[in-house]
Amino acid sequence: MRSNRLNISHAQVPTLMSNLRQDFSLSALIAGFIAVVISYAGPLIIVFQAASQAHLSSEQVSSWIWAISIGSGVTGLLLSWRLRIPVITAWSTPGAALLVSMLPTVSFAEAIGAYMVASLIILVVGLSGAFDKLMSRLPKAIAAAMLAGILFRFGAELFTSIRLQPALVLSMIAVYLLCKRFSPRYAILSVLVVGCAFAGAMGELNQASISVALAQPIFTAPQWSWHAIINIGLPLALVTLTGQYVPGMAVLRTAGYPQPARPMISLTAACAVLLAPFGAHGLNLAAITAAICTGREAHENRDKRYIAGIACGFFYILMGTFGATLASVFGALPKELIASLAGLALFGAISAGLSGAMAEEKQREAALITFLVTASGMSFLGLAAAFWGLIFGLVAHFVLSYTRERKVLPGLRDA
Repeated sequence: MRSNRLNISHAQVPTLMSNLRQDFSLSALIAGFIAVVISYAGPLIIVFQAASQAHLSSEQVSSWIWAISIGSGVTGLLLSWRLRIPVITAWSTPGAALLVSMLPTVSFAEAIGAYMVASLIILVVGLSGAFDKLMSRLPKAIAAAMLAGILFRFGAELFTSIRLQPALVLSMIAVYLLCKRFSPRYAILSVLVVGCAFAGAMGELNQASISVALAQPIFTAPQWSWHAIINIGLPLALVTLTGQYVPGMAVLRTAGYPQPARPMISLTAACAVLLAPFGAHGLNLAAITAAICTGREAHENRDKRYIAGIACGFFYILMGTFGATLASVFGALPKELIASLAGLALFGAISAGLSGAMAEEKQREAALITFLVTASGMSFLGLAAAFWGLIFGLVAHFVLSYTRERKVLPGLRDA
């Protein structure tokens, strides 16, 4: 059994490096790269939106990007290398969405203090082992349905993009199907190359938006404000735990990785505390991009997919070093290309989620409710659809299971 401890002795390093060379594959490298592309082309936009609403300077925004990129890269690389599973870490997307409306109400220094409080709360939850107990009691069908619901819109956007860029999207779908038939391991790589080449030939690449600049991290001393802690810190911790860590662990469990969440939560939360003064609003397990690195597209052998996590971490660190430069490169790509690439890369994960959700008949209705609520994209009381999908699904599971047990008991007594 592999150890879940993160300390590595000097004697282990040569062995780990040898295994790294043996397990390396181009498909895993590409999976890690695509995960980073999608992170920068999608969730990073919310960070820019929040920064714009708060009127942050370009230097502060660059430092923010540096902090979440370096933090995601270092934690994901270390966890993937040590645990030998594809652990993909990222910044809190629902947390960034929360900041769009809340960040303008406080000073940036007060927001930094709230970030630190949120990460400390998550660190305590991780170290206590409470999160692992929650995940162990979560029905597998409901976890799989939540995953499928989260990823559903990405699969759907592949086909809605046809209306805007029919030639580009249809060519990418055609390449995907042909490669899945003859060379499935390199299907996504082929789609990326053809999509970029096609967009370039059609003049769809916005090269004027590309700028070159290294990131300059800026330290901001935290200020403590109850207003900021209550309105930003506590909600940020809640949405990160429910909207990122729960689906992130569901991705790993669905892909066949039963490792405890404790070391993953503890390391990401501790790193987030250290990077908060530089602008990091939170680091956590990824869900959507993780599904790309945990599926067969990364490698047929489940034990060798950890290379995708290491590659993803490396590319994040590279991104963080160049700050907004590489983010602007991905911003030059057509939105339809990114949406199509994400949808095609997540086909396997969506299929696995749906299969797991519908596998057991007794949990099928509760799993269906979970899927529909999560896929709806609803938001209520400031909490995202993934959280409510989990709540509705668990309530349905309890009610239906309790009802079935009540129906069986009279028969048992008559017997």
